[in-house]
Amino acid sequence: MPVKIPFNFKYDFEYCKSEQVTPLIRRVTARNPSGFTYNGTGTYIVGQGRVAVIDPGPLLEEHIDALKDALKDEEVSHIFVTHTHGDHSPAAEPLKAFWNARTYAYGPHGAGKLEQGVAVEAGGDRDFEPDVRVKHGEFIEGDGWTIECVYTPGHTSNHLCFALAEENAIFTGDHIMGWATSVIAPPDGDMTQYLDSLHLLLQRNETIYWPSHGPCINDVKPYVQAYIDHRLDREHQIIDAMQQGYSLIKEMVPVMYADTDPVMYSAAGWSVLAAMLRLIDSGQVTCSGPPALSSEFRLTSQ
Repeated sequence: MPVKIPFNFKYDFEYCKSEQVTPLIRRVTARNPSGFTYNGTGTYIVGQGRVAVIDPGPLLEEHIDALKDALKDEEVSHIFVTHTHGDHSPAAEPLKAFWNARTYAYGPHGAGKLEQGVAVEAGGDRDFEPDVRVKHGEFIEGDGWTIECVYTPGHTSNHLCFALAEENAIFTGDHIMGWATSVIAPPDGDMTQYLDSLHLLLQRNETIYWPSHGPCINDVKPYVQAYIDHRLDREHQIIDAMQQGYSLIKEMVPVMYADTDPVMYSAAGWSVLAAMLRLIDSGQVTCSGPPALSSEFRLTSQ
């Protein structure tokens, strides 16, 4: 039976309004709802007086103005970016200029793959270049807060989570979301790295997750394990589909995602390809030529 992710769809929020969610954390939700973003992208503010902003969000004037208004009597010292998708990093540039603050991230779009000589897709925020490139395990201190950078590639090759020591919490970006699983789109997205990054969070001791999409997650260990089980179950579904004679991803997706809105089939196809690449690496599946969405796949046992 498929693993059921323990999603929580009900939580209170208002678009473009600063919400105090813990003593140290505020959240402003952008008005960019979609099948990929749920209700919208959550931008987090950490601290009081002299603060950090995590994931400034999409380039929407309403959202940018809401952040400026929420922090009109405060100073922004750091802007942290989990990754460079268009709903997370584009607002960094105007807000950086407005606040005269520096941006912190793993690197530009594709940084984790480009350094390996892998060309990534044309999508993503290609204009973003962090002022400060940070690495896994690096600590950054501000006024009343301490952020640890946790490198979690998989959803993108430059994805970071940011752990807040003072509240034993971690901002998970799109690595773990509060409403659905993340899309893993090769070549920048990598299913093996993604599963490794999930196991990394299982080894950590944070007790609450603040994702960029959806509500906070409190029961963190079972939630992460459900994410892992869900991905492994998808691999089993692929093998089952291939044993039934399916060899093309476009044929498998409607079978594997029968309960999903067909508008999401394209995104689902990318995640199936990411899982397929992992199955090829493990020797369970083969493909003639470079693996792609349109490729024909075979079980090695056939």
